[in-house]
Formats: sequence, C-alpha cells, structure tokens
Amino acid sequence: MTSTYQLSAEMQSFVRQSALFPPTDNSLVEMRAAYDALCRYFTPPLPAGLLVEDHVFAVDGRQIPLRLYRPAADMPSGGWPCVLYLHGGGWMLGGLDSHAFIAAPLAQECAAVVLVVDYRRAPEHVFPAAFEDCMAVWDSLSASAGTLGINIARVVVAGDSAGGNLAAALCLAARERDGPPLCGQALIYPALASGRLLPSAIEHADAPLLSHADMAYYLAQYAPDPKQHTDPRLAPLAAESLQGLPPAFVAVAEYDPLRDDGLRYVQRLRESGVAAECHIGHGLLHGCLRFWPQGMETARMYRALLGAMHHLLAGPA
Repeated sequence: MTSTYQLSAEMQSFVRQSALFPPTDNSLVEMRAAYDALCRYFTPPLPAGLLVEDHVFAVDGRQIPLRLYRPAADMPSGGWPCVLYLHGGGWMLGGLDSHAFIAAPLAQECAAVVLVVDYRRAPEHVFPAAFEDCMAVWDSLSASAGTLGINIARVVVAGDSAGGNLAAALCLAARERDGPPLCGQALIYPALASGRLLPSAIEHADAPLLSHADMAYYLAQYAPDPKQHTDPRLAPLAAESLQGLPPAFVAVAEYDPLRDDGLRYVQRLRESGVAAECHIGHGLLHGCLRFWPQGMETARMYRALLGAMHHLLAGPA
C-alpha cells in the first residue's frame, strides 16, 4: 500500500540528515558502519557533570559489555535509581555508543544510573541470544547492584524499537522470576508483534526511515525460523496474559509500521489492570527521538518520556 506522508519541516529535515549516511554496499560491515556514523552525527556532546564507566558482566562463560552513565554527585541514600537501557537497531546494529543521545540526558535529568547493555547481535547470534543477554544482565543485577551503587528496588527497563521489544520480553520473563520486581517499563516505538500484520504495518508499509520490508528483513536475520515468531520472548503481544507486568510508558510515531504494536500493547496492559501511559507522536517517523534536540514534536516526545521516567523511577507509592 502506497501512502502519502505530509511530513512537517522538522521530519523532512530529519529524513534529509539521516540520508547523509547511506551504506556503500549491502554488506553487514557497511550497514553497521553507516548506522554508527548516523548515530555519531545525532549524538550531542556529553552533558557536564556526568560520569561514564564501562563494565562487563561475566555470565555462563560469555562477556556482556555494559556502559554506565551517572551524575557526578554523591550517591543517594539507598543507591541510585536505575534505567536498564536496551538499544534499538533491528537486533543487528548499534552498541554501547549508538544511544548516548538518550542515555546521557536521562542519567542527568533523572538523577539516575543509566545502564546500557551491549547484547549479542544478529545475524551472527540469532534469537534468543539478544534476549538471553538482556535477561542475564537483569538476573545478575541483584548481585551487582551494590557494587554499582544501584537501588535494585527502583529499576526501570527501557528500550527503543528492537530494544523496546527486548524490554517488553524481559518484563514478561521477569514476572516469572523470584526476586525484586521491575518498577516500570518505558518502550519507544517498540516492535512487539513479530510476524503478525497489524493495520499500521500495511498503512505505513513504505514509510520513510523504516518500511515494513525493512522490519521483515531485520526479523528474518534475528529469527530466521518462522516457527519462533509467536514466542513471547520475540513477540510479547503473543503472550496469553499481560497481568502482573510493571507500569508502562509507551511512545509511538504516527507514520511508523510499528505504531499499532505499541498501541495494542497499551490497550492490552490496561485491560489487564496494568497502568499504561501512551504518547502518540503525531506526524513523526520511526527513529525520530534522535532528533529531539532539534525539533519541537520530537522534543515533546522526549519530555513525555522524561516525565514518565521520573514517575516510574520513584517506585510504588
């Protein structure tokens, strides 16, 4: 289905600037190099008064790199609240550097630790490798929270796009674990339905920056076996029940094939008695949050995320 997108000057500028970084060929190396260049272009300087540390969690014989952002200030009594951030990139792209544009300001403005996970990427590591790495970090965080200065009772998991997928899947799995619960989830234009076609996937199949064909390609690289596409660790919307999940903030972009993934998730959370806030970015495209320092509508999405994060990190009343 071909749609006509009446993009604002803001979104037109974002599309033009994003187009400055095409891969020179279709190889994985060039795709990753182009994505990394785009990420650097949209990453502002590190805010003053912020510390950055690299750590590694050793889990089951593998090393999971982490990057920790926190204010250069005295630790609060009881430890820092924490955002466990799972980056987007179609399960194939991105890493510790790619999402500094959001990790750093969240740490500064929420007075929190933001812990970014460098999970294994497809196609070298297929489903459920990325999920397992994210889950292993959460399972290990209880033991490491004191060393990192984190208050394990005040942890929100967050992620964008494929990272939003991993964050929602982690919430489902963590629900079945013993130990402290997550106090919130913040998902930014998440992929939650896998192979299932929701209306926005058809309506905005040819959307700029992320088409339905692009999403199908990423999914095929991460989960080449279609039988896996209804596994809730890959398709959280396929879960029989969303009861007992942590409260949620979900941001979606209007002109995004994944828009209805987020909207359907919010609907099901509310039907299950879970508090869920939804922010719809009218006229926006997938990936737009990178543009928040330059655009009015994307800044509105960022402020909604920031406000929700303050509320979620405060924990239960």
